[in-house]
Amino acid sequence: MTSICSQKKASAKLLLVILLVLSISNLQAQTLQFTVSFPAPNSHQFHVDMEATGWNTDSIFAIMPKWTPGYYQILDYGKYVSNFTIHDKGKQSVITSTQGHQWIFAIQKNKPFHCSYDVLTEKQFVAQSYVDSNRAYLIPGAAFPYINGKINIPIKIIIDAPKQWNQIATGLSNQPENKHILLAANFEDLYDSPILIGALESLKPFKINGIEHQFVGYQLGSFDRIVFMQNLEKIVKTASDLIGDIPYEHYSFIGIGPGRGGIEHLNSTTVSFDGKELNTKNGVNKIMSFLTHEYFHHYNVKRIRPFELGPFNYTKENRTNLLWISEGLSVYYEYLIIKRAGIIDENTLYKNFESNINTLENNPGRKYQSLAQASYDTWSDGPFGKQGAEADKSISYYDKGPVVGLLFDFAIRNSTANQKSLDDVMRYLYSHYYKELHRGFTDAEFQQACEDIAGISLTNLFEYVYTTKELDYPLYLSFGGLEISIKTDDKTGKKLFTLKPIASPTKEQTAILHSWLNK
Repeated sequence: MTSICSQKKASAKLLLVILLVLSISNLQAQTLQFTVSFPAPNSHQFHVDMEATGWNTDSIFAIMPKWTPGYYQILDYGKYVSNFTIHDKGKQSVITSTQGHQWIFAIQKNKPFHCSYDVLTEKQFVAQSYVDSNRAYLIPGAAFPYINGKINIPIKIIIDAPKQWNQIATGLSNQPENKHILLAANFEDLYDSPILIGALESLKPFKINGIEHQFVGYQLGSFDRIVFMQNLEKIVKTASDLIGDIPYEHYSFIGIGPGRGGIEHLNSTTVSFDGKELNTKNGVNKIMSFLTHEYFHHYNVKRIRPFELGPFNYTKENRTNLLWISEGLSVYYEYLIIKRAGIIDENTLYKNFESNINTLENNPGRKYQSLAQASYDTWSDGPFGKQGAEADKSISYYDKGPVVGLLFDFAIRNSTANQKSLDDVMRYLYSHYYKELHRGFTDAEFQQACEDIAGISLTNLFEYVYTTKELDYPLYLSFGGLEISIKTDDKTGKKLFTLKPIASPTKEQTAILHSWLNK
């Protein structure tokens, strides 16, 4: 009896192993590959062939994202797709799109299938693909649809580019034997990794803690490349020292050439870039601040992130109250980091903050819209607030965010006798929510983190986030040994705000100011 039971148990175990092996085998056989080609780049189009094997279904539901991470606007990428065709044993069937960004078509179960389509590009912008005779910039969310329910499968991208386009810049890894074959672990990684292809220029890379950082781009312009890379190295070192960790294996700054904007990614950033701007002092401040902002984002928003910002729903808006943290505090830290790195002086630091204060305080929208509302409404208002007739009814978190960040920082430093700062809040969010819990934080959790580190209630400060209460500059700036002066421009009637150190500060104020300035 015991022998029979043992045999049954052994048979059951063997059957379980066989089923598991078959299941794994079926999983491994499921592949998805995209081949991108450029038969007529002058037409500003590119062609994509999508091929797959191992799909245990009789239909496919392909979905093109409506937006791309890092740019919080619906861009309807599907409307640029045409000629979506299924190829079956030499036959071709054109597929009609549903809802403008979805395609449903029949396939033979467990048989390979092949689709193709064309994508039109119209605008030189960091959140949109663009192709011409000299290069191609591909936003993966605007080029590669995911299969419904299969967003976590690995993907292979084959780049079939003109011979003169001799380089590819992207955060994706490639096959060692063929740099034109790119690999993504899943669609989340793919959509986070734009691809620039062309006759590109690579500047001499540098290493921080053994990790390589490179700058590569298209039409970089005329500037001192050695000084530029030295400054970029200082920025990366200062920013990574602030958090205390480098979470990637390599990092790429990718200059896309003409266009507008910059977008952050886990191990890269794509930026519109013209090095000619680096030939003036103001230009250095502007460009290095911009690059610092985008680089710091790989911490603040890609890893230190609001709960709502990942995993993403690519078919609709992903709203949050906390973009003032992701964007506004990244502006705050871009100013501090380039100062701590020795790229700008103290006076330039003050002028950077003055610019935000003057824009905010001369905007009547500050009486109508809170920081949290500006964050939530960015999908409809845009990142810089409402435009047109209602432009004076909203604010930009790019202006109020860094100013509120300054007040928070000085309040925390003051309440802890300069033993803690906003830096400690950022480090805590990174270590606790990203590294330990592997998730984003909520509104309440962010406030709790700030108050735990400050050791006091910060309810009054958070009113500056959730209401339109006027900022008390004299109180909070005085904690850091600064004062603000206001005068009115006789010609425009606008208020002019300037920052400067207090003439006779206390020891406590001096200590906080020197610590903040990294003196």
